Amino acid sequence: MARIDYYDDPSAPTLNSVVPAAAACITDDEGRILLEHRVDNDLWALPGGTHDFGESIVETVVREVREETGLDVEVTGLVGLYTDPKHVIAYTDGEVRQQFTLSFRCRVVGGTLERDSESQELRWVARNELDGLSIHPSMRKRIEHFLERRAEPYLG
Repeated sequence: MARIDYYDDPSAPTLNSVVPAAAACITDDEGRILLEHRVDNDLWALPGGTHDFGESIVETVVREVREETGLDVEVTGLVGLYTDPKHVIAYTDGEVRQQFTLSFRCRVVGGTLERDSESQELRWVARNELDGLSIHPSMRKRIEHFLERRAEPYLG
């Protein structure tokens, strides 16, 4: 299912849904961050996805990373809580979501990097390469907060 991400756009459709989601901030031994080039909106993003019934939000991020990247991770901290009502996500089925994502610091504990059908590409990205990628402003904020190594999680 395709989607369009809006940010602070008066032409964005009216919200009709809020769905909790989780995203993973993972780096390799060289300090590069793992990003996926998403199929649904053609943007680069942190791996992650929506929360399912019967799981904790930490289980959500671990499951989503495994599904989307083939990697097994453990959560080591919270980067922040991102609920900006200016970030509107419109899906082709008519759902129009307000962003509601918890972003976690994670470390790889196993697995092999392998993309799934939700990704065009997976890539370890150096900080100086980020500006050359098409990344939604809300996702870029999460990445910047992670790279700043904030002592306290972002609440917004």
